[in-house]
Amino acid sequence: MADGHIILQDLRKSFGPKHVLNGVSLSVPKGHSLVVIGGSGTGKSVMLKCVLGILRADSGSIRIGGEEVVGLKGAARDDYLSRFGMLFQGSALFDSIPVWENVAFGLIQGRNMARAQARDIAIEKLSQVGLTAEVAKLYPAELSGGMQKRVGLARAIAADPEIIFFDEPTTGLDPIMADIINKLIVDCVKRLGATTISITHDMASARKIADDIAMIHKGEIIWQGPAKTIDYSDNPYVDQFIHGRGTGPIQMEVLKA
Repeated sequence: MADGHIILQDLRKSFGPKHVLNGVSLSVPKGHSLVVIGGSGTGKSVMLKCVLGILRADSGSIRIGGEEVVGLKGAARDDYLSRFGMLFQGSALFDSIPVWENVAFGLIQGRNMARAQARDIAIEKLSQVGLTAEVAKLYPAELSGGMQKRVGLARAIAADPEIIFFDEPTTGLDPIMADIINKLIVDCVKRLGATTISITHDMASARKIADDIAMIHKGEIIWQGPAKTIDYSDNPYVDQFIHGRGTGPIQMEVLKA
C-alpha cells in the first residue's frame, strides 16, 4: 500500500448511531483508474466527500502523494483541492451562465485567470469531449443530458488535474451515450495521466474505465482486484452484485405493507 498515489487507511465515519464507513482501506497507484462499486447507502459518496474534505473523517488516514491531508485548513486546503477535478452525478452545471463559463468556473473563480484566457481553455477542453465552440455559447438548459455530461467532464479536466473523481458518470444516460461518455473518460484520463476514483452502479461503465475494481458493502471494502478478474472473484457479494441478482448475501431493506 505504500506506493499508492491515493492511500486510505482505516477510514471511519459515523452520523450519530449510523456507522457509514467502517474502516475503509484503499490504495490507488499513480495514473491508475479505480472504480468502487456497491449498492446505494454503502458509503461510496461519503468516502469521496471525506477525501475531498467536504466531510471530516472520524478517524483514519488519507494520504495523497505521501502527504497526510486529513484536517487541512485554509490555504493548505485550497492548494490541496486545486489538485482535483470532479465530475458530479447530475453534472451540477450552473443554469445562469453559458457553457464555456461553466467549464472555466474553477479557472476564473479559483485561480483568478483572465476571462479571455479561461474561455480559450474552456473551448479547447470542450473540443476534447467532442463539443464545438458553438456549444460554448449555449446555456445548460439548451443541452441534452449527454451533452451536459460532456460539459461536466470538460469542467473536470479544465485545470489539467492530478486526480479526478467521477460520481456515477453514466447515471441517467441511454446505453449508447453511456458508452460514449465512458470512452471520453478513458481518453481524457490517459491524456492527462491522472489518477482517478469513480463510484458507480453501472458494471458496463466499471468494466470500461477501470484498471482495478473495489466493492464496498456496509462501509467496508470486501473485495479489490484487477478489473479483468472480477468475474472470477469467488466472492458471493461481488457475484450477486455484478449479475444483478435479487437473491444472495446482499439483502435489500424492503418495506412490507
